[in-house]
Amino acid sequence: MIDELFASTEMVDEVRLLRAGEEVVDALARTAWSVLAEPGDGVAGALIQTLGAEEALRYAIDGTQRDGAVDALLDTADARVRHAVAEGRRRWVPRVEVRAVRDALRGAREVGAQLLLPGDDLWPHALDDLGANAPIALWVRGDPSCMMVTPRVALVGARASSGYGDHVAAEIAGDLAASGALIVSGAAYGIDGAAHRAALGVGGGTVAFLAGGVDRAYPAGHHGLLKQIAEEGAVLSELPCGAAPTKWRFLARNRLIAALGDATVVVEAGWRSGSLNTAGHAASLGRPLGAVPGSVTSASSAGCHRLLREYDAVCVTSAADVRELCGLAAGVVPTAEGVDPERVRVLDALGGRTSLPTVEIARRSGLSTERVLSHLGLLELEGLVHPVGGGWRRTPV
Repeated sequence: MIDELFASTEMVDEVRLLRAGEEVVDALARTAWSVLAEPGDGVAGALIQTLGAEEALRYAIDGTQRDGAVDALLDTADARVRHAVAEGRRRWVPRVEVRAVRDALRGAREVGAQLLLPGDDLWPHALDDLGANAPIALWVRGDPSCMMVTPRVALVGARASSGYGDHVAAEIAGDLAASGALIVSGAAYGIDGAAHRAALGVGGGTVAFLAGGVDRAYPAGHHGLLKQIAEEGAVLSELPCGAAPTKWRFLARNRLIAALGDATVVVEAGWRSGSLNTAGHAASLGRPLGAVPGSVTSASSAGCHRLLREYDAVCVTSAADVRELCGLAAGVVPTAEGVDPERVRVLDALGGRTSLPTVEIARRSGLSTERVLSHLGLLELEGLVHPVGGGWRRTPV
């Protein structure tokens, strides 16, 4: 399978139609991984981080390796790691099929999707905070540059939302989007849809993460909404075109919504709402978390009240509260035109949980170390970043 994949001129041509870059082998390997591995597969992610996408794929499928790199890695690992890698290979090998990789590339081309890879200028570095569980690649319909806007606010909530929830979601999303924030959500019925529509309604930016391929409108009733998001913002998925949404994929998708957002706000949610899963990811990533309160008798707000009581979520009642949650002064929200793009790249490169050395920030942002140091100095004066143990990190809100 490996030799057939990389020797195929047809496959190489398909990649070049989707991407302007020269990293054809890496793009092909990551396309194959998006077919083989389920979203958030940390074993696959760790292998790729250690070996690179191509070598990790060769080992996963054929068991081959260069210079004993995998054996050296596993020899120093404990039994759990060796078991996880062996189990991973048992998951991936049954999915090996060159035709599936070809179909993924053709499907993307047919709907005008792009293949975005880590290291690309427009790769959202906030997703790198997911570590080994970060996406291997992203399939994008629309303009990925919209993800460079800051702040980015994840607004999520119940599918079976009430009129109150829809109203509050629209008010907050519309106000934020009108002043330049990017609204991030999952295009589901209810709160997600209300947030996306409000952002589009004021001419603002919004992106939607899907639990299936970007060629599949899900839910079907949001076909028109997803088309508009793709035209004016971006629709994204780590799954290849043709992939169907499943319960697990919805849960895995939620980590991307939380990771991309500078803050996550749950507008309305039941006691066991899937939105609480997104909130949990936001909390684990160190992202600010907010929740909108509702009536104490409303089952639709029980999940929000749970977040306020058990997870130290901040009470949110307006867009001004969300700006404060993001660490911004009320009404002062930078837009793509009103902020230094290099500054945005430095902030995006910084993780929320651990400090990063200047060299790593430069690598992630694509800037020189001199430019990074210049921006870090200014950001420190503004209280947005601070030095920690020889590195830098964002200042907690």
